Amino acid sequence: MHKWKDSTAQLLVPGGPVVPLEIAASFRARTRGLLGRDGLTGALLLTPASGVHTFRMRFPLDVAHLDRDLHILAVHTMPPGRLGRPRLRTRHVLEAEAGAMTAWGLRPGLRLAVRPSPPDPA
Repeated sequence: MHKWKDSTAQLLVPGGPVVPLEIAASFRARTRGLLGRDGLTGALLLTPASGVHTFRMRFPLDVAHLDRDLHILAVHTMPPGRLGRPRLRTRHVLEAEAGAMTAWGLRPGLRLAVRPSPPDPA
């Protein structure tokens, strides 16, 4: 079981790209989500979460429902102003701009991985 904190990381897609990832693990970060943003570079992982909405969103989203081991259960696109139904077995929800998940090759059955972001060379 993962012990997530609000942070940045990298999403590893088998046979695909390494995607910049924001992790929203606190109640405050999950509640804010993508509200007020005009876009997203990479993806946002809401954890724990079983469903999402797109009320007051400025752009359509790709949404992937993930189980506790980060296996993709379902992927779909949601236009602004919709309420997504919670899905059984979902423990995490991954959000990205519409079309991104198709470009990354995300599909049900695939297992994702998360790697902490490398430290900034300062």
